[in-house]
Amino acid sequence: MPAPGKTVGKAASLFPLAGGLFLLLLVLAALSLSLGKVDVPLREAIQGLFAEDPPLTSVLLFEIRLPRTILAILVGGSLGLCGAALQGLLRNPLAEPGLIGISSSAALGAVCMLYFGYAQVFPLALPMGGIAGALVVVFLLYGIAGRDASILTLILAGVAISSFAAALTSLALNLAPSPYAAYEIVFWLLGSLADRSFDHVMLVAPLMFLGWVLLMSTGRALDALSLGEETASTLGFHLPRVRFAVIVGTALAVGAAVAVTGGIAFIGLVVPHLLRPLVGHQPSRLLGISALGGAVLLLAGDIAVRVFSPGLELKLGVLTAVIGAPFFLYLILKTRREMR
Repeated sequence: MPAPGKTVGKAASLFPLAGGLFLLLLVLAALSLSLGKVDVPLREAIQGLFAEDPPLTSVLLFEIRLPRTILAILVGGSLGLCGAALQGLLRNPLAEPGLIGISSSAALGAVCMLYFGYAQVFPLALPMGGIAGALVVVFLLYGIAGRDASILTLILAGVAISSFAAALTSLALNLAPSPYAAYEIVFWLLGSLADRSFDHVMLVAPLMFLGWVLLMSTGRALDALSLGEETASTLGFHLPRVRFAVIVGTALAVGAAVAVTGGIAFIGLVVPHLLRPLVGHQPSRLLGISALGGAVLLLAGDIAVRVFSPGLELKLGVLTAVIGAPFFLYLILKTRREMR
């Protein structure tokens, strides 16, 4: 672990990077709020919010565009932070939230709500099903792998859960009661931020914040873990507690994210990789920066799908997969070259 004085010096050098990302996030947020089929002057729309009879532009801004922008920031930040924490815990640069089955299980929980028709009766059934699916993963992981499981056992248990959840999702599609139901499930799985409201924001934001707190609390332990499990234990870190904090934090944050957006892949993989060299490859310094980077990347992606496909909107999950899959292939080839 770095000496205390050295750590303070490195932390100070993070401000230009964090400040730049935060400034970029503000610019993108303003652009996101101004984009749409109807021209909304931001200044007039914000002033209209305080009028007795708000104009249509103010209603559009507050009820449609603002929740979408906030969710893009929250979801992107959650995916970036979880990716950085999992890569630090598993000491694997190819790790991402989907590796331990959280994304696929959250998707299965939401698909069950669509399949059994609860989503048509109760609008928030969809995100609540996704959150429930993500939380079930924690119990399954520890039920299969055990409380003091090694990292390899956790990964294998996560892969098994992820495969089983994907199989059950395919089964739901196969047995869908009607072509319309199958169409609805497939479109939800593709991932999108369209037509979300403040109800979605209020439902998932507390869970995400709780997950962020858990993940951010593991920074020093992740630094120690980069030197090996034995060294981290020698330095006084209780590794089962660290694993529990990262897994539960990821389940809360990613489960809530998938519950409102559907499948958004590769953000948690790509963002930590792009930013890791800029923070000196130190896991604790990567956490907050990856959260900012994830928010910037997902908000930029959401703007892109609105600008480049104004008619039949390109799904956000499709765009992230198109960008992320080649990047994942590049990482595999790079890792192979480094292992020679």
